Amino acid sequence: MKISYNWLKEYVDIEDVSPQELAGILTNTGLEVEGLEKFESVKGGLEGIVTGEVITCKKHPNADHLSITTVDIGQKELLPIICGAPNVAAGQKVLVAKVGTTLYKNDESFTINKTKIRGELSEGMICAEDEVGLGTSHEGIMILDPSVKVGVPAKKHFDISEDWIFEIGLTPNRTDATSHLGVARDIVAALNQQKHIHLKLKKPRVDQFKIDHHDRKIDIIIEDVDACPRYSGLTITDVKVKESPDWMQNRLNAVGIRPINNIVDITNYVLMELGHPLHAFDADRIKEDKVVIRKAYKDEKFITLDEVERDLVKDDLLICNAKDVMCIAGVFGGDESGVTENTNNIFLESAFFTPGTIRKTSKHHGLQTDASFRFERGADPNITIYALKRAALLIKEIGGGKISCDIVDVYPIIANNWIVDISYENIHKLIGKVIEKETIRNILQDLEIKILKESNIGMQVSVPTFRYDVRREVDIIEEIIRIYGYNNIEIGDKVNTSLSFYPKPDKDKIRNSIADYLCSNGFSEIINNSLTKSSYADQIPGFKQENNVRIYNPLSGDLNVLRQSLLFGGLESVGYNHNRKNTDLKLFEFGTTYFLDPGSQTTEKPLKKYKEALHLALFTTGRKQKESWNTSKDKVDFYFLKGIANQIFKRVGIELSALSINNNP
Repeated sequence: MKISYNWLKEYVDIEDVSPQELAGILTNTGLEVEGLEKFESVKGGLEGIVTGEVITCKKHPNADHLSITTVDIGQKELLPIICGAPNVAAGQKVLVAKVGTTLYKNDESFTINKTKIRGELSEGMICAEDEVGLGTSHEGIMILDPSVKVGVPAKKHFDISEDWIFEIGLTPNRTDATSHLGVARDIVAALNQQKHIHLKLKKPRVDQFKIDHHDRKIDIIIEDVDACPRYSGLTITDVKVKESPDWMQNRLNAVGIRPINNIVDITNYVLMELGHPLHAFDADRIKEDKVVIRKAYKDEKFITLDEVERDLVKDDLLICNAKDVMCIAGVFGGDESGVTENTNNIFLESAFFTPGTIRKTSKHHGLQTDASFRFERGADPNITIYALKRAALLIKEIGGGKISCDIVDVYPIIANNWIVDISYENIHKLIGKVIEKETIRNILQDLEIKILKESNIGMQVSVPTFRYDVRREVDIIEEIIRIYGYNNIEIGDKVNTSLSFYPKPDKDKIRNSIADYLCSNGFSEIINNSLTKSSYADQIPGFKQENNVRIYNPLSGDLNVLRQSLLFGGLESVGYNHNRKNTDLKLFEFGTTYFLDPGSQTTEKPLKKYKEALHLALFTTGRKQKESWNTSKDKVDFYFLKGIANQIFKRVGIELSALSINNNP
């Protein structure tokens, strides 16, 4: 995730905080800065390039397409420069790269050297616009206005913007930090805590939003409210689709987004600013002025923006007009409904799609976009109107146009703030330090977690919907400690404990002893993911779906429950090896299994319904020993595995008088 330092300064006053210091602050709050890179709107920042004037220009005696020039760059002596451009002439004001200057073109760099070309000395280079990064033309040198002064550094003349870009490694739960405003919110809280100041988050204002006309309403129909709990939109007419202004293009380029046109760029700008995806449709292509949100029909096909025809499946959520598909919701736009240079009227979409729906579609079609990245992790359903207004105002400012209908907001399933009770005792117990109530209060308020009630023992708070990951008391405590600072928790000088009257078995020692024995007998240890498919529970008797410990908001449908057994992960490892012709296997795994008892009547301690158990699993296939001239070709069987198990029991001091076989793994 790329975040711009200059962009952040619009929302929080950090003029006296260097990018390097800010990188440390962000990392300490849990937004790990993996890289800090200087960005220049023109690569190289035009260093070593100055304005000059061509004093003389004559044909090269030894080359038909070269000219010998002398150029004044404000020094005592004129520079002799050989130039191959057909449009070079005396009296021109030009850009000159001096000897030692490094130029960048098409991700390649080259350095200007003092050299002889066809026997004539050349001490510099007169530049074309593509050679310095100021354009794409290479038809001739770049000719400046005659009023330009000689010897001025080009970076001053062209006002090159510089920035610092933070590369932040986001954890999957921090969807709120996929925007500059979200990161700025953490910065405000952290700086207020560390420097004891009173910064405020400066949000973009939308109070100037107003409806100009009521002559172009688009109706919205949601057919699948579970997949699309909210859909908002408005129309803007008489817009001018053109290039975005330089400041917006520089902002987008800085964070790795390629500018396209002003309308699309504004939706991307708001995405990076607020973290909420928007989509712009050509309103004249919305048949019958109707937008329908539905699931795909059987055998339905759709051509996306990349001109690829895609076979849709029943789980795909679509944005359609009265007749045709216009967009794969939250993932990718369509070839027929997008904004082009001929677009005059647009329909602006701001919606909330459920994470599971978008994740399935994105994975099925192999489409990972900035929009799907955010929807998969949980966007904020209550920001749709604010994002619409922000984008509409930018469109009017940059592209003109008139807002031609009231905002249409279909919100059948309302998302409310999450109410959480927290106690000071638990805060102090989990953090290991008594934090003042005023400090706790200030941290929560800076994070926009509203305090509803307070008492001597704790408080009740309201968590905003943009914090998809904060639902429990421990989540609130985690927010407090990450802003308070892990480094501010002192290491205690004593440990409170009680001596045990009976020695407990050393589980690690037992486990290591068993592992040593197995490894010495040719086994290899494997470690499989504790997350697995819920459908495995239907395939073998003894497992039930109701006993699965389910993951809320799983990253994949194939990893949506905790395993009830080590069997399936082991079989996946066996299958992986067999598919690669490695069939003589002896594998073992120590791992925890998880079980939910839905019939438990425990209400005071709901976690008691969940059970964990440590297991050892052995997997053998093929021969007992790898094939060789001096080994037998005996295959592994039940008795081989029984012997291994017997030796394990003896190693840990267990004597077996009988062995029963249980078909339930």
